[in-house]
Amino acid sequence: EVQLQASGGGLVQAGGSLRLSCSASGFTFDDYTIGWFRQAPGKEREGVSCISRLDDSTYYADSVKGRFTISSDNVKNTTYLQMNSLKPEDTAVYYCAALRSYTIVVDSTRYHYWGQGTLVTVSS
Repeated sequence: EVQLQASGGGLVQAGGSLRLSCSASGFTFDDYTIGWFRQAPGKEREGVSCISRLDDSTYYADSVKGRFTISSDNVKNTTYLQMNSLKPEDTAVYYCAALRSYTIVVDSTRYHYWGQGTLVTVSS
C-alpha cells in the first residue's frame, strides 16, 4: 500500500524557516516524482516544488524560487522541503504527492498518491 506522510508544519514568524518532510512507503522511491503543493484558505491548490527521482531535477514555483529547496534522501525514502525567508503569503496547508514518472510534473491532477497535509502558518 502506497503511503505518504507529511510533517514539519507549524507556526513561524515572517523571515523564519521550516523544513517539511514527506515520508514514503509502499513503492519504489526512485520510480516516482514527488511534488509539494499548497492550498491557502479560499484559494486553489498550487504547485510549489517537485523533484524527479531519476535525475534529481527540480521545479520551483516563481513565488518560492530562491527561498525553498527540495531534496530527497533515498535511504530514508523521504523528500524534504526546506523553506526559508517565509512570508505570510506562504501560509497554507502543504501536501506532498507522488506520481510514477521520471520527469518533472507540475499538474496536481496527474498525481496518484497524496499525503494528509501539514499546516504552515507564517505570522507577520
